[in-house]
Amino acid sequence: MYAVDQLMSERDLQALPPVIDVPTAARALGVGRSAAYDMIRTNTWPTPVLRLGRLIRVPSAPLLEMLGVPRNPYREPEDARQ
Repeated sequence: MYAVDQLMSERDLQALPPVIDVPTAARALGVGRSAAYDMIRTNTWPTPVLRLGRLIRVPSAPLLEMLGVPRNPYREPEDARQ
């Protein structure tokens, strides 16, 4: 598990790109990286997963929907948030 200060805020979640890597998706759900890969391997990951050869990606929209976080269509670029 991640420490509380490492959990993603709603603003961080809304700023996610359309497709994210597994460690980022795991952080959004508050689970560890290894647990996330195990869940994907055993088909128990709660959202769709994209497998592109050996590359695994998670679409962020279903993840945000599951978490009840509204998608921000006007998200700011990372460097504009200061």
